[in-house]
Amino acid sequence: MTPLKLRKVAIDTYRENVAYLHRQCPLYHSEGFQALNKIEVRDGPEKQPVVAVLNIVDDENCLAPDELGLSEQTFAQLDVPEGTAVFIDHAVPPDSLEAVHKKIGGEPLDRGEFLRICEDIVNNRYSKIEIAAFLVACAESGMERDEMLFLTEAMVETGDRLEWGESLVVDKHCIGGIPGNRTTMLIVPIVAAHGMLMPKTSSRAITSPAGTADTMEVLCKVNLEPGELRHIVQQQRGFIAWGGTARLSPVDDILISVERPLSLDSKGQMIASILSKKIAAGSTHLLIDIPVGPSAKVHTQAQALRLRKLFEYVGDRSGLELEVVITDGRQPIGNGVGPALEARDVLRVLQNDPRAPIDLKEKSLQLAGRILEFDPDVRGGQGYRLARDLLESGRAWQKMEDIIEAQGANETEAKPAALQYEVPAPADGVITAIDNLQIARIARLAGAPMDKAAGVDLHRKLHDRVRKGEPLYTLHAEFRADYQFARNAIEQNNGYTIG
Repeated sequence: MTPLKLRKVAIDTYRENVAYLHRQCPLYHSEGFQALNKIEVRDGPEKQPVVAVLNIVDDENCLAPDELGLSEQTFAQLDVPEGTAVFIDHAVPPDSLEAVHKKIGGEPLDRGEFLRICEDIVNNRYSKIEIAAFLVACAESGMERDEMLFLTEAMVETGDRLEWGESLVVDKHCIGGIPGNRTTMLIVPIVAAHGMLMPKTSSRAITSPAGTADTMEVLCKVNLEPGELRHIVQQQRGFIAWGGTARLSPVDDILISVERPLSLDSKGQMIASILSKKIAAGSTHLLIDIPVGPSAKVHTQAQALRLRKLFEYVGDRSGLELEVVITDGRQPIGNGVGPALEARDVLRVLQNDPRAPIDLKEKSLQLAGRILEFDPDVRGGQGYRLARDLLESGRAWQKMEDIIEAQGANETEAKPAALQYEVPAPADGVITAIDNLQIARIARLAGAPMDKAAGVDLHRKLHDRVRKGEPLYTLHAEFRADYQFARNAIEQNNGYTIG
């Protein structure tokens, strides 16, 4: 096979290996390579190949006919200098694709088949088209309870696991869909102040105006290496950091990168995604929050109860002590929607500020109380009172200050957004509904979470009485274009129903 000169192409292909070949390359014609073929790339006959999806280039300013370009991720995996002589060949399709075809046909898969699929995905042997086929097959054919368990186990097994050396490691997860629901940033300092171990790896926003990591980043560093996190946890009994630096359930990250553009959110995938991350993070006890409401992810109590049973089934068989709580998801929690506004709400609650949103405080105390009751020394029913005492005494705020300092406090505070607009009530009446999805959409159009100070600041909640012209919420934006996009969306639908 004719060698090609390796070239790094500065393109982030986000969790997909991509290679680039010029159309005039002799190998393109002689060996029958085509766009979207999968190829193997190696720098010697005995070397381990890297598998990539092939793209064809027509411009010699991008790539010469005697070169092979690799995207940033693929170049890092091959791990040889630019200019190295490399060889390419047609990739052999992974054997696990047979199991994907089986699932497309509606048949259930066993433990070994899920493991082989996950191994091939994490080793970049699947293109995003093939991953999409697997995800759609699981969503459309449905997954049996045991399949959810097998997928969870496979996702854990194909990544790293954190060990904390303690028998009680607690965590909490909300299935999402509720703007401003920043309870984690209150629960962690309350629980850590009690002395329980709560190492919280959190996500960044994908389709929401802020993830927990985005909001915590307003206050301190969240991109920390596992060694740093271990040191912090030994000192503080807790942290709130981005989970992307640890290789925990990496298959989940790849699947999510394909699910989101397709707007896929099947129960089986969601359960495996959440529980695999928690097990890999070393959690022994987990509280799951399922909000229910017309514009939440789960619309009815009956759906929530079915989902709770599935979580409990997989959790029990994975060795995870798990409790599921069903909460009110009819409206946003707190006042701020967007990183800086949500961080403000969290600090007000921790500091016992009279301006603190009551709903955020109460929900956080309820959830923190349930977690504290995982402690065998805390009697059932006493958790809420203990959580309230830890908050109102100032011990939770002191613990949060210590955690922020340990993670690396930001020297400058987030400035208020440059552009603001008060959204007026269109009529007198009582607020009968708030659309979570529309409020989240408006906050994202305003620039959140990329612009930390952008978002929405709510002034009215469900059942409040308003007069025409009184402000429902204030829009915050950093840039004129984002401000105008959000204003246009508000003109079409401001997210509030007044009856």
